[in-house]
Amino acid sequence: MSESGDREAEAESEVLVGEHGVLAEASPPPPPPPDLTAAAFFDVDNTLVQGSSLVHFARGLAARKYFTYGDLARFGYAQAKFQLTGRENSDDVAAGRTKALAFIEGRPTSELATVGEEIYDEIIADKIWSGTRALAQMHLDAGQQVWLVTATPYELAATIADKLGLTGALGTVAESVDGVFTGRLVGDILHGAGKAHAVRSLAIREGLNLRRCTAYSDSFNDVPMLSLVGTAVAINPDSALRDLARERGWEIRDFRTARKAARIGVPSALALGAVGGALAAVVSRRDGGH
Repeated sequence: MSESGDREAEAESEVLVGEHGVLAEASPPPPPPPDLTAAAFFDVDNTLVQGSSLVHFARGLAARKYFTYGDLARFGYAQAKFQLTGRENSDDVAAGRTKALAFIEGRPTSELATVGEEIYDEIIADKIWSGTRALAQMHLDAGQQVWLVTATPYELAATIADKLGLTGALGTVAESVDGVFTGRLVGDILHGAGKAHAVRSLAIREGLNLRRCTAYSDSFNDVPMLSLVGTAVAINPDSALRDLARERGWEIRDFRTARKAARIGVPSALALGAVGGALAAVVSRRDGGH
């Protein structure tokens, strides 16, 4: 066959002849059948997103004059502590979410949803761990549900889930009345044992078999959720979770390579964290510790 004939044959192989002899492109492969009883549950901070999603969100809010940069310094101190220790502290989590609720009090829920999408595109999208994203896609490709389970406010968690094409999110719920945030919580912060309770409730609602489910987290605080499912995976684990994962035979995935750390500028981040901590202390003293 001539060279031109070969090209024609290749072109023909890339299309299908539709009804009435009309040429049409080949259809994409069909989606996998749903795996109705299995799902994956992902923590967000330091598991899916580098650092604290709430601090990234706070940066975006500060740029939009939702609060002062002195307030942001306090968030920066918590972020620096989180990065240095690799561990969340329940008191820090509670204080951070309480402050965040104060910032959104009186704001329309629709406004926060819009701003959340903007901040995701501007800041958070570049903070997604590609390795964790690939794991989530693996579950989606298997026809399984994929849920984010996080202490982060629900609106932000839902935005992240939507942007990544995930099933949905379970997060801390801020109360709203007539479409306006009140500055109060509905229930407790979704943290620690609260995550396990939320996952168990979701499993009942969705008809999931928890023994066929998988959970991912970086934090020892999430051991209740990790222990609830058939497969637990430690992602970028803190030291306590790493030790427990080794003891229990859980898989460990760590995406914090030296090359990655250099690329995102860890030395600078640590330096800024130290400055932020000092500034936070000054602001705290100026405000009388409130």
